[in-house]
Amino acid sequence: SLSSAASDVYKRQVLRTLNELLRFETKDPRLEMVSLTAVDLSRDLSYAQVYFSMLDPNADPAPVLEGLQRASGFLRGRLGREIKIRHVPELRFSHDDSAAEAQRISDLIEKAVETRDE
Repeated sequence: SLSSAASDVYKRQVLRTLNELLRFETKDPRLEMVSLTAVDLSRDLSYAQVYFSMLDPNADPAPVLEGLQRASGFLRGRLGREIKIRHVPELRFSHDDSAAEAQRISDLIEKAVETRDE
């Protein structure tokens, strides 16, 4: 396994590379408004948990997740070529709903402010 400093560098590299691949190499319309926000690596580096968020926080994440899963073999193969590493981790994707959560909270605050002003 990697030292924590090496692991951080590696995670940043993986995240940057995957985002570039998504932007320039995938033709799936479901993946157009998507950005990958974070990567967590398992200790043995066998898999990477990749979090995604959508530009529209109210959009349904299911089609995006499907698109990412369908592209994961391609992304993994390209990742192995871009980042020189013996074992490319299996990619697992999860919706990062912190953007949706932030939006929900700001909506609640706005509502609270509106009711106070009446």
